[in-house]
Amino acid sequence: MINVTRSMMPEFDKYVQMIEKLWHTRWLTNNGEYLVELEKSLEKRFDTRCAIVSNGTLALLISVELFDFPPDSEIITTPFTFVATAGSILWQKYKPVFVDIDRETFNIDVRAIESRITDKTKAILAVHVFGNPCEVEKIEEIARRFQLKIIYDAAHCFDVYYKGRSIYKYGDVSIASFHATKVFHTIEGGAVFSDNAELVERAKRLRNFGFDENVQIVDKGINAKMNEFQAAMGLLNLEIVDREIEKRRRLYEIYKRELRGIVEFQRLSEGITKYNYIYMPVVFPSGDIRDAVHEELKKQGYNTRKYFFPSLDTVFDKDNRCEVARDISQRILHLPLYGDLEEEHVETICSVIKACVRG
Repeated sequence: MINVTRSMMPEFDKYVQMIEKLWHTRWLTNNGEYLVELEKSLEKRFDTRCAIVSNGTLALLISVELFDFPPDSEIITTPFTFVATAGSILWQKYKPVFVDIDRETFNIDVRAIESRITDKTKAILAVHVFGNPCEVEKIEEIARRFQLKIIYDAAHCFDVYYKGRSIYKYGDVSIASFHATKVFHTIEGGAVFSDNAELVERAKRLRNFGFDENVQIVDKGINAKMNEFQAAMGLLNLEIVDREIEKRRRLYEIYKRELRGIVEFQRLSEGITKYNYIYMPVVFPSGDIRDAVHEELKKQGYNTRKYFFPSLDTVFDKDNRCEVARDISQRILHLPLYGDLEEEHVETICSVIKACVRG
């Protein structure tokens, strides 16, 4: 089977060489050498501060915790996202308030945000869906006017730049996922990014049970530390990620050329100055056609994914109908896209899609 994505991997011998050192030092976790080096490398690459954690969901939980919102707070977010976005709000006992999405960008519809703000609203948790930057200037203007915090779920955004700046530099904090299915990965992993040094330092305390540098308990923390095996994988993947992104770009452009006029594509922000081609989402004329394509490709050895599905308002707030998100979630499908995928497979996939849609 050809899967919808495939993890980028460094040379095996290089990884063995790095982890061989761990058998001598026995320093496997707790802010080890590789983790420190990876953090510094990411901060230099993206010109901002970061606290690396063990996965993207914990990065979200820590980001929400950073601001100590009152117990009955509401956080505005999107229903068209992975369930962890809403889950991080619910786990903190806050209320996610879903705002519908823009039909073309798939991001939160900024025109609808103000109507959902109440005196309990404390933050906007927006998602750069599939690495496509939100309308950050408009979100920041709304947040300033209503004195709200901005948390960006930038799980898909490794190496995405908006108007010449890393997307991680926007908002109060941004989170990244370094899961194995992402463009850049550390097997499992994530990070909290911010230009605010105090927030990043607190995130580092929260990931380590609330301990400060003097091993004094000064905060209410959890265990979200990344181990050295993961950090070593990340350091090696940093060396090859640019090649991976370029390979994805070529395949992405073949899909768009072959399927133009057959399916709808996500409209990317005009402000993007660098993109990572993390996924290949396409939208079909109907849910029935989407499902037929999904099944036919599976028969021919190609796994696709209905992602994001379902729209989260149907799970956590059924009375608040986000019609656009519901519609897109019923018609969207992600096609295989990764650096090692051969062009002939892309052409076969496109041929199957054309036959299904036209038939």
